[in-house]
Amino acid sequence: MLNRREFLQRTGVFASGLTIARFVPSKAVAWTELPQDGNGQKFAEGVVFHDRNGSGVRENGDPGVAGVAVSNGKEVTLTDKNGKWKLPVRENSCFFVIKPSGWKVPVDPHNIPQHYYVHRPEGSPKLRYKAIAPTGNLPKSIDFALQPQKEHDKFRIVMFGDPQPRNQKEVDYIAHDVVEQVARDVVAVDAKFGISLGDIMFDVLSLYGSLKGVVSTIGLPWYHVKGNHDMNYDSPQHEGSYETFISHFGPTHFAFNYGRVHFIVIDDVLYHGSAKGGYHGEITAENLEFIKNDLQYVPQDRLICLCMHIPITDVKNREELFRLFEDRPYNVSFSAHTHVAEHAFLGEKDGWKGKEPHHHINHATVCGSWWEGALDERGIPHATMSDGGPNGYSIVEFDRNKYKVMFRAASRPECEQMGIWLPEEMTSADAARTEVIVNVYAGSERSTVEMKVGSGEWTPLTRFVGKDPFFVQMKEIEAGPTPPTGLKLPNPSDTPHLWKTFMPGGLSRGVHAAEFRTTDVFGQTFIDHRVFRIV
Repeated sequence: MLNRREFLQRTGVFASGLTIARFVPSKAVAWTELPQDGNGQKFAEGVVFHDRNGSGVRENGDPGVAGVAVSNGKEVTLTDKNGKWKLPVRENSCFFVIKPSGWKVPVDPHNIPQHYYVHRPEGSPKLRYKAIAPTGNLPKSIDFALQPQKEHDKFRIVMFGDPQPRNQKEVDYIAHDVVEQVARDVVAVDAKFGISLGDIMFDVLSLYGSLKGVVSTIGLPWYHVKGNHDMNYDSPQHEGSYETFISHFGPTHFAFNYGRVHFIVIDDVLYHGSAKGGYHGEITAENLEFIKNDLQYVPQDRLICLCMHIPITDVKNREELFRLFEDRPYNVSFSAHTHVAEHAFLGEKDGWKGKEPHHHINHATVCGSWWEGALDERGIPHATMSDGGPNGYSIVEFDRNKYKVMFRAASRPECEQMGIWLPEEMTSADAARTEVIVNVYAGSERSTVEMKVGSGEWTPLTRFVGKDPFFVQMKEIEAGPTPPTGLKLPNPSDTPHLWKTFMPGGLSRGVHAAEFRTTDVFGQTFIDHRVFRIV
């Protein structure tokens, strides 16, 4: 075994700032000869390089890229002036480059970013679903390819919550109900990449390949968050429960930059193991350490965008996470999981100590209510969520450290942003006692909703928490003597994005139109109409 001085002399290893890098000689040194600390810790190393011809493989003349962050999932280091990096290695690790702004990483044929290297010397344990084959000894150099790309401070992404198909038929629903619409959506097509917020599958992990093929037709690089339905349930413990997910998408937590936004993907589903079953929301100690180490290289003026599966309000150790970024003035987080849409503005009562409330967005799902509900003329369930909102996706627009979210209901025009509950007809005398209820699908406590009838004045509606009347009606029909074809819907849930008022009195007999206007937390205004009769 070489001692440290001999190793340095023979291989050209040198220390520089926070990194240690190695010049690879013509005769490579075996990994058993790598330096170790007092505990026998070994190290992996490599180069982040400018991939001039796009081959994905470092070739003669491809220069290293300096100052790029690289991680082993816990520690984070920066490449030296020659693009070299070095990090501790554990038996099962994922090494990844943290994509810097102005650069892109390669993608595979399914447009999955190839920003990582999975180290599984013995492969995954034997599991029901195919996972990771043995990777053997580490390469002499783990190199990450980057190519320059133009990135503007203002850009858009596509965001999915829970696609969650349980069979091939539901993969086809995703294709026809959502993916084809995204491809037609001019705003979405201009997006730079997509993110799915977990529950990519509904337990049947053999369908990953099929779903990846469908989503890849959008033509955007696509990042994936792990969810509780992406687990290998036959794993005896949390470690090892996402081997199949990793084999398709890479590390379960990582980060990357685009423009002036720093994205952090968080692993917040902790599995209890096959003997006990179940899970809860908690961020592993390694993931928290990674976030801490990652953020030390992120300027304070950058927007921090956290992407997770379980809502941050349901994460057991969320305050440990809060302590890591609540001093930053620009931050937002997204989750899915609950199959309802909701905004939360977190403050001191929630354990958040930042100067301004933290905005957490629990995103609507692609599968809605798990592809439940009556079938439409295409044979696709309407899949309305239990809060009365439709399934769909969002376009998230970033402009330096600002952001806004534009919800898109599946297979509906982009202007359809609310459901209006108003009887088809009423008498003039009954009008003033007739309640109008508006469900603003992506609304929040900071939204405003107004109504006017004909040439009348705009009047505000009052927000309340309750059940969507359309959804309640659908459940009543479902329980009737002739229920519609399709899987049964979930029970209606209380939602905070409802508003109500009463119709104006003194309306004349005949047909009238009510106009509804809502403005959201981002300043976006949407208008809808409802026609009714006075008899």
